[in-house]
Amino acid sequence: MTTVRIALGDRAYDIRIASGLLDDPTAFAAVAAPRATALIVTNTTVGPLYAARLAASLAPHFARVLECVLPDGEEYKDWSTLNRIFDALLGHQCDRKTTLFALGGGVIGDMTGFAAASFMRGVPFVQVPTTLLAQVDSSVGGKTAINHPLGKNMIGAFYQPRLVVADLATLHTLPQRELAAGMAEVIKHAAIADVDFLAWLESHVDALMARDDRALAEAVARCCRIKSDVVAQDETEAGLRAILNFGHTFGHAIEAGMGYGNWLHGEGVGAGMVLAADLSVRLGLLAAADAQRLERLIARTGLPVRAPDLGAGRYAELMQVDKKAEAGEVRFVLLHGFGRPVLRAAPADAVRASIAAHLQRPDA
Repeated sequence: MTTVRIALGDRAYDIRIASGLLDDPTAFAAVAAPRATALIVTNTTVGPLYAARLAASLAPHFARVLECVLPDGEEYKDWSTLNRIFDALLGHQCDRKTTLFALGGGVIGDMTGFAAASFMRGVPFVQVPTTLLAQVDSSVGGKTAINHPLGKNMIGAFYQPRLVVADLATLHTLPQRELAAGMAEVIKHAAIADVDFLAWLESHVDALMARDDRALAEAVARCCRIKSDVVAQDETEAGLRAILNFGHTFGHAIEAGMGYGNWLHGEGVGAGMVLAADLSVRLGLLAAADAQRLERLIARTGLPVRAPDLGAGRYAELMQVDKKAEAGEVRFVLLHGFGRPVLRAAPADAVRASIAAHLQRPDA
């Protein structure tokens, strides 16, 4: 088992990475509360596969283990679905000692964390991510949120889990499209922080897409180490942590503009990284050959490298509500070479040119 520590003082916690952890009660012993309740929050896809197994591993550590099953999909990451978690907590007379367990992908993790931050002004929660995207990114660092029709993840809180348990075996039940979506975040970490990791991905991408356990373990651990280092320095995204949003300004606009759930988060980020790299080239920051190198790697995963045609005005409108915008000015995470991210504004004409150059063709 690989353990990565998130160093946040008295709120520090471990990320545990290995196959078979879901069925290992000792993996959850650190959060045991023998007189308290555990509430597993999952969805209609993941629950039938793993909820009973997680419940069996939690049973030795809690007085009772309950389950709350939500509908599956980004389109349900909203107030009404969040209220289902509160309904379960209140309906079962849960108290401040209750621990929530987020069993699923990024949507479940974000909503469970937000519910934990809000219920009785804060109860413990544990991330049990079952998708590659969640294991390498969304389960780590304490960002919790729901979506609003005008912007993704705009309503939420920074609230750290007590533990992250990443069972790599769950990745073998992922649809290939979901696996590819997770690879967007893997590539992102390499592009912004680790040139050697980027080269490793180029030589191991086929093994990752074939779900080779050794390759997956290496990729998840390396991403978690990169993110843990950034989060430890800037927990609430006052500055440095914004670099983790490479590709996300464009990507979130795509998700919102297409309607949540039509493009997966990782698909938006994949196309968004291509756009951000192109914009970096237009501003004289990145060599064109490096932008092409990044695009080739993204394409090898099966992710889209062309953006939907939302219209230049719609892109601008959606990016105005990006969390990195300040005083009406949209700021982008760009690359001054691999491993050298920068956060800066860009001329509107350059942004429009990057989008126009990478739109999906009607016959594609």
